[in-house]
Amino acid sequence: MNLLFVCSENRLRSPTGEEVFSAYEGINAIGAGTNNDADTPVSGDLIEWADIIFVMENKHRNKISKKYKDLLKGKKLVCLDIPDNYDRMDPVLVRLLESKVSKHVRLT
Repeated sequence: MNLLFVCSENRLRSPTGEEVFSAYEGINAIGAGTNNDADTPVSGDLIEWADIIFVMENKHRNKISKKYKDLLKGKKLVCLDIPDNYDRMDPVLVRLLESKVSKHVRLT
C-alpha cells in the first residue's frame, strides 16, 4: 500500500509519517509539502502513486483538492488534524500518527 503524507514544507510532520510508516511491512510511504519551497513538493505523480493521501491540516487538503481535482477521483484523502507543533520524529507526533493512520490502514 502506498501512503502519501502531506504538510506544508515537508520538513517535520510528513517526513515523520514517511519514516514511521515505511518501517511497516507492505507499506511504502512518502512525505511531501504543499509549499513551493518544500523539500519534496506534492506533484501529480505522487498523487497518482498514492493509495491514500494523509494531510496534516485542512489547508493542505484544500490546496491539494484545488490543484489536483481530476487526479483525486477514486482516491482517499484524509485530514489527520495534526497542527505544526512538533519536531521531526517527536515521540508524541509518532504516537498521534500511528493512532490516526491506524483507523484507515491495517498496521501489522
